[in-house]
Amino acid sequence: MRAMVLNIAAYHFVAIDDPHALAGALHARAHAAELLGTILVAPEGLNLFLAGAPAALHGFLDAVRGDPRFATLLVKQSVSQTFPFARLKAKVKPEIITFRHDGTAPVGRERAPAVSPQDLARWLDQGHDDAGKPVVLLDTRNEEEFGHGSFAGALTLPITDFTELPAALEPHRPALAEATVVSFCTGGVRCEKAALWMHDTGMTNVLQLEGGILGYFEQVGGRHYDGACFVFDQRVALTPDLAPVAAEG
Repeated sequence: MRAMVLNIAAYHFVAIDDPHALAGALHARAHAAELLGTILVAPEGLNLFLAGAPAALHGFLDAVRGDPRFATLLVKQSVSQTFPFARLKAKVKPEIITFRHDGTAPVGRERAPAVSPQDLARWLDQGHDDAGKPVVLLDTRNEEEFGHGSFAGALTLPITDFTELPAALEPHRPALAEATVVSFCTGGVRCEKAALWMHDTGMTNVLQLEGGILGYFEQVGGRHYDGACFVFDQRVALTPDLAPVAAEG
């Protein structure tokens, strides 16, 4: 019987003065724990996609949260029979997700308001938010990703890169003005940046989906979602029960 592999996706926005030093230290700790995947560090925060033996990975996360900067790190989990990553790498980048719009990281400012997966599911069940306004789901992912699945009736944009979102969204702004707009992505990092940018450009009716699609799958399942969620590893996409779409070999 194969041992279970635990997979995690996590991000945290916080000011990091020493991204190269942090990347090196996290890589060394992950290597010692025999983890595979990607560690992204930027002056605006940390983004993790890692897999390993459950005890080893939980030990790594405990050590990360031991740093006060990451004490509230939130993690999305799934399991697999094989490692979905070929190797371990740590990278330092200008942003943990490239957007190229200044001021969109929630570092030194309030986050954009969020809605929990449970509340979003309830709104979708009843057909409106708690104030009676229509709810529009805005997919901030690219065409390849939402081709695997998205929320039923979501607004998807013809983009191949996250940096293209502002221009692609522009024609839709008038139609969204009277709705409660919920931005979403895979794990939360893009919809968090996008929601802040939209607030800064006058769309104050925008919320972010806390934890993204993977957080929704964990807490709600597949209600109101059609298809699977693209993930950035060899599993390609996960069903609402967090299993790979294709059976693993």
